[in-house]
Amino acid sequence: MQFLKIYSAYFAFTLTVILASQTAKAQFVLVEADEQFNLLNYNKAIALYTEAYQKKATLHAMQRLATAYRLNNDYVQAESWYAMLTKTNGAKAEDFLYYGNALRNNSKYNEAKVQYQKYISLSRADVATQNRLMLSCDSAMSWMKKPEAVVIKNELSLNSATADWGATLNQNNIVFTSDRKNDLVKDQVRKNKPFLKFDESNQAPDKDIYGWTGNGYLRLYTQDATDSATLFSFDAGSDYHVGAATFTANGNEMFFTLTKIPAHVERENGVPKTVKVELFSAKKEADGNWGKPVSFRYNNVNQYSVGDPFITKDGKTLYFVSDMPGGKGKTDIYYATKNDDGSWSNATNMQELNTTGAERTPILDNEGNLYFSTDGRIGMGGLDIFKLSKGNSTPVNLRYPINSPQDDFSFVIKNSKEAMLASDRLGGKGSDDIYSLAFEENLSLKLEGFALTANTNKPLADVLVSITKADGTILSTQTDSLGAYSFNLNPNIQYLISGKKTGFRNAEAESINGLGASSLKKNIYLAPIMLNQEIRIENIYYDFDKSNIRKDAALELDKLVRIMKENPTLWIDLGSHTDSRGNDKYNQKLSQSRANEAVKYIIAHGIEAHRIKAKGYGESRLLNDCKNDKPCSEEAHQLNRRTEFTIIKQ
Repeated sequence: MQFLKIYSAYFAFTLTVILASQTAKAQFVLVEADEQFNLLNYNKAIALYTEAYQKKATLHAMQRLATAYRLNNDYVQAESWYAMLTKTNGAKAEDFLYYGNALRNNSKYNEAKVQYQKYISLSRADVATQNRLMLSCDSAMSWMKKPEAVVIKNELSLNSATADWGATLNQNNIVFTSDRKNDLVKDQVRKNKPFLKFDESNQAPDKDIYGWTGNGYLRLYTQDATDSATLFSFDAGSDYHVGAATFTANGNEMFFTLTKIPAHVERENGVPKTVKVELFSAKKEADGNWGKPVSFRYNNVNQYSVGDPFITKDGKTLYFVSDMPGGKGKTDIYYATKNDDGSWSNATNMQELNTTGAERTPILDNEGNLYFSTDGRIGMGGLDIFKLSKGNSTPVNLRYPINSPQDDFSFVIKNSKEAMLASDRLGGKGSDDIYSLAFEENLSLKLEGFALTANTNKPLADVLVSITKADGTILSTQTDSLGAYSFNLNPNIQYLISGKKTGFRNAEAESINGLGASSLKKNIYLAPIMLNQEIRIENIYYDFDKSNIRKDAALELDKLVRIMKENPTLWIDLGSHTDSRGNDKYNQKLSQSRANEAVKYIIAHGIEAHRIKAKGYGESRLLNDCKNDKPCSEEAHQLNRRTEFTIIKQ
């Protein structure tokens, strides 16, 4: 989901400010939204821009919503807003790039290529960028059709409903970064944007709420003997983010990142600058406690960030990431060696490794192979994990399913057969989750079949077919030009199979049990979504003279909510109707009330108000002959008390 790149130049947190009142006009709400956006309070900005857009649809609000969702790694919402934005006069070339990225994050690679081509035409992108964008889509589809023989497992005992990442080994223990709520920690945050930003009054940032996400702050945790996660016992000397740790082999020294208030905050054009991430170290003292943190030589809290540390086993070489001046891309990988007097040498930029994108989370294994993540090379989407073998000069993508269409990072070797990584891939417990991976030895079950159009049985190409395990881990592939798919699976595990494609309703998940079998065949069927045709779900009925949502109606509305979430570009028209009893004026009012109640229910379950249009028709569209004063059964009248749904835009 939702991985927020820790050391990007945009990361910050801000003060809580007073939101616009319920009676504020659109322009005032927009001003408040801009203020929150400029302070990098994206979580609050989203709510305000949404309110402003519902009052008056503007290009500005649309652009800001697309950007805020993108920066919060909400790929589905980003796709929805960029889809609208790129169809609007005033859209910029970069909007097509970001739309393509969102489609790619959502595994819609052929659709992403269309948007990338538009971006290339409008921006005159260089050949290297053109090749990277287009080949990334082709490579991802190829890798998903022939996945690596590894098993990805969600480490449920480590993960929470929020963000968990940065697993590292401290001798026999696992230490990781999390933003979960804890009785001992009042503040929590969504993953990793640990910069501090002040408002114009120079007031220090809130210590409880992180404005970027509306949550709190990162902390280090460790896995105890019972596999439970507990706070890592350590006083970092900061009320804000503490995370991304690495330890020497003997466990006596650690390096970590944190954000803290400096003695002096520089200002630019009268506005306080963003406080950046710093790198610190601490040594274990004789009593077993950690000593006072020591600032790393290259920290510059007002100018650039330093983070993602990795210390070699002997404690003599420190790899890290920074956006310091002179780099090649957004963030580059550097290393420094420890001198005999304990000081650090000049930092060396790994020029041949770094790209114009963002390099992240470097580590070395025992053989001297370097693993890192980047979004600047041919990859599946977001950050991909690469391996640079010792003695080689060209990094290799670890491919699918180690990598996914979303962010994959914080790779760490656990032992000769196992590794761990962090990802915000689909099916996770929280926004970022920690996963383990191991080479699969038993993939003797071959599952294959076709994706077909419901009713016509026409083969469907480019359907994303997904297999889900009990822990939520998902393995996906795309159908070929004939609609065919196949998986090699462990026969001893029960799976759910599902499929999705733009313009179609998702194929409902069905159980697959291959115990004792060597092969299985399973076709999946997807129903097309047609403009100006009713969505084929059961109609919603009301009690006589009532507009409240009944329990049976709620179940049907939930289906509509699911369809709209699965297809973020759909706009729906709700038509609510009454029976003929009562006068026409009253029935018109009653039907509008029913439509409004349905809209309220749908919005309350996470659908944006601008995607729903409601209209009450009164008794003007009866389904039978039960007109005024004509005797009919209650069942016949109830058939007319309904709300129907029609897709008006996709």
